[in-house]
Amino acid sequence: MPRLPFHPPLYLITDRRRFADAAPGDAFGADEWRVLDAAIAAGPGAVQLREKDLDARALLVRAERLASRCRAHGVRLLVNERADVALAAEADGVHLPESGLPVEAARGVVGAGRLVGCSVHGTAQLAARAGADFVLFGPVFDTPAKRAFGPPQGLDRLAEIARATPMPVLAVGGITPERVPDVLRAGASGVAVIGAILDAADPAAAVAAFRRALEGA
Repeated sequence: MPRLPFHPPLYLITDRRRFADAAPGDAFGADEWRVLDAAIAAGPGAVQLREKDLDARALLVRAERLASRCRAHGVRLLVNERADVALAAEADGVHLPESGLPVEAARGVVGAGRLVGCSVHGTAQLAARAGADFVLFGPVFDTPAKRAFGPPQGLDRLAEIARATPMPVLAVGGITPERVPDVLRAGASGVAVIGAILDAADPAAAVAAFRRALEGA
């Protein structure tokens, strides 16, 4: 089938550890699901299911439920790293970490029509990720969720990545609606968000604020 179009520009990344009632396995906690459901209904371009500690069975159950909600609202769903789970859940694609499968190997699993995204942390990784539908770069700003990946890289490094590749670049790490104009001016095609939506008192309003910032920049 033909490749899905990719028009993010707002990419929501899940993190169940942020919710006190999140279950250790396949079940969504009530508050976790309330936030995800509200955020998806508000219309981000895509959602990445990123729960790296779950086994394949638990991840599949979560992916299937998210896929159903995403389809109902015209939102793409990508599964982090597990191309087999993405295929089994009929998700829209897979997101590869820097040390993940080669792009073409992932396409061999999910099929040529699904999306393949990749995380990179510098220009040196771009050649190995050629042929992906987009790349995720960061952390651009300081954020607790990304401190394990090193200090913030800043807008100049984001601009360097954007100039070095024809692939759309999504900025991640400390992104807020107020920072959207700066990252777009640096060359990003969109933004990836965790805490600014998942931790918001009103996740739907947070998605709407990002959409306004992206559309008005």
